Amino acid sequence: MRLKKSSIERKMVNMNSILEVKDLTKKFDKFTAVDNISFSVKEGEIVGLLGPNGAGKTTTIQMLLGVLSPTSGQISYFGKQLASNRGEIMQQVNFSSTYIDLPWRLSVFENLDVIARLYGIAERKERIREVLKIFGVEDLMNKKMGDLSSGQKTRIFLTKAFLNRPKVLLLDEPTASLDPDVATKVRNFLIQEREKNKTTMLFTSHNMIEVEEVCDRVIFINHGKIIAEDTPRGLARKVKLSEVRFIITDGIKRGLSLSEKNKWKAKAEERVLTISINQEEIARLLSVFADNKIEYSDITIEKPTLEDFFLEASK
Repeated sequence: MRLKKSSIERKMVNMNSILEVKDLTKKFDKFTAVDNISFSVKEGEIVGLLGPNGAGKTTTIQMLLGVLSPTSGQISYFGKQLASNRGEIMQQVNFSSTYIDLPWRLSVFENLDVIARLYGIAERKERIREVLKIFGVEDLMNKKMGDLSSGQKTRIFLTKAFLNRPKVLLLDEPTASLDPDVATKVRNFLIQEREKNKTTMLFTSHNMIEVEEVCDRVIFINHGKIIAEDTPRGLARKVKLSEVRFIITDGIKRGLSLSEKNKWKAKAEERVLTISINQEEIARLLSVFADNKIEYSDITIEKPTLEDFFLEASK
């Protein structure tokens, strides 16, 4: 079945958000997978959707694609309701996920050709070759999907996602199974697409460094609820403890004793003393060590990261 030709213009007119989710809920019998969440994504914004396994991320994405119906709530793209305009909306939307597969007996080209026909892409063969080249997998064009490695499949899924030059991309673990150098190229391409075409992306990943690099904003979901929303740096700042690491040349026992006295969590491994401390107390820690003549040859201060927030919020 051929998707309807889109009447949505690529320019956004008098519209702040390209994707809006309001009071979205999904229940499976008595289990609530997604619990009354609301958020919006602006044109050209890359937003991370994070949370532990089972938090409700995949269910949310399935509802955003219209393949799973919400129990209640609304989803709008381009100011239009998804429920009543799915064919038109999906003409400008695509997705990539490591948790789906394409028919394994068909070749890469055959799979992509079917998808290109569904989207009504003009000069589809040229477009398929163009996007395969972008992701460095043009040599896989005639291979069957079932013969590909996990990393190769990830790049084919990304190729599929960009075939129709989408205005909105839903990316579920887009760099999973990729070698570090390939993952870096993919991240750079995503950022370039946002800057060049104002492509809007909703992005899930378990790679926190990747999220910090790519995402403008992060929505953290747990037990089906949004529990935090901020920039990656803003979420990291919510974690109050920093790690201060000293290489002690004299006084490691005094350092441990002073840490216990001041209720600072400390551990020593040979000459390395590591203290977990509220960032606001670091100056006092250094002063206490100086007053007690604790000598050290080196000091490093590790401020909280998005991964620290993830671990704390997932408890």
